[in-house]
Amino acid sequence: MRAAMLAVASMLGADSASATEGALGRPVAGTSVLSGVGIVPAEPVWIASLQTVYLDGSISASRPVPVAGQSSLGLKGELSLTLASLLKVWGSAGGWAFASGIVLPYVWEKVTGTFALGQFNTTTSDHASNLYDMLFTPIVAGYNFSETDHIALSFNIWAPTGKYEADALANPSLNNWTFVPQIAYTKIVPKYGLEFDAVMGLQFYTRNTATNYQNAPLFTLDVMGLKKFANGFGMGVVMGTVQQLGGDSGPLADRLDGFVGHDFTVGPIVTYDTKIGGKAPLSASLRWVPSVASTNRLKSTKTIMATATLVF
Repeated sequence: MRAAMLAVASMLGADSASATEGALGRPVAGTSVLSGVGIVPAEPVWIASLQTVYLDGSISASRPVPVAGQSSLGLKGELSLTLASLLKVWGSAGGWAFASGIVLPYVWEKVTGTFALGQFNTTTSDHASNLYDMLFTPIVAGYNFSETDHIALSFNIWAPTGKYEADALANPSLNNWTFVPQIAYTKIVPKYGLEFDAVMGLQFYTRNTATNYQNAPLFTLDVMGLKKFANGFGMGVVMGTVQQLGGDSGPLADRLDGFVGHDFTVGPIVTYDTKIGGKAPLSASLRWVPSVASTNRLKSTKTIMATATLVF
């Protein structure tokens, strides 16, 4: 059985590393797409998932970056984000299958910025380790066009539940609500053991009232091609992009010409599928998705993601 993990895997990221305030925002390009992401099971099941993302990136000192209500000359960010998620598939009606989910994230991050102090520059580091903003998915709706073509629509909400301090470089929260409609697609070619998956979304942010910073909407797209083998292993390629739609706004963003950014990542993925006790499907994956091009976002050659998913 394939499990739709759109609700629990498709929006990773943390506020230390889009051009958005803090230079990452919610998404990490190349981490939202999983095998079978467009498939929602027709029968009622629970889907539990544990995922971790590690990223170590930077923005050149030649670029000013909005963070902690200030402008840093470049930025370096290292983070580890772990997400424990649970998705309930309710069943199907009228050809559609429905589900709801919740994600509890925990983040460790370290941020280093350089700030002007009179005629001199001073470098400051900060770190945080705490619960990150929670993710709620009130609705996922999946439809099977055929046994090989599947689509899933979802609406996701990031809530500002994490601890936030306006003058801190490292924060376990973005201090805003983020609304994310998404669409996922899965195409299976059984004859050749091939699978193609894609996730596309838009992210709409509310204003950070502590810093008066308004992130512009983001467009995200991740695609993946997999070759699966009879022994349960698979291998393929993942590509992802985050594109900012317009400029950020607010006093600091206006001084930085909207801080418009984008990035593109590409890298390999290895997957494994089995069944516990011959019944409960278990899926695992490991990917490396380094930045190929990045503007006003943390450029990272060390972006690694590992996942484990159990259906019961």
